[in-house]
Amino acid sequence: MATLERRVGYLEGQVQEQSRTVDGVRDAVGQLAQRVADLEQRMDRRFEGVDRRLDVLDEKISRHFTWVVGIQVTTLVAIVAALLAR
Repeated sequence: MATLERRVGYLEGQVQEQSRTVDGVRDAVGQLAQRVADLEQRMDRRFEGVDRRLDVLDEKISRHFTWVVGIQVTTLVAIVAALLAR
């Protein structure tokens, strides 16, 4: 039968190994958290760029819509004037 001191020594060694493993996991989780934060910042910058491009496109579509409506109203007025002139 192993002596109490040997058994306690064995258990202390096991606890130290578990502590090192937990420290490694803690470090890995910390690094992962940093990588996720960096990725989040990059995604935010990318989405801001997409938002700016969509705003420019929205303005362009609004201008074109205004022109199309203006041309249609002008055409309608010209057709009505031509019909009334007969």
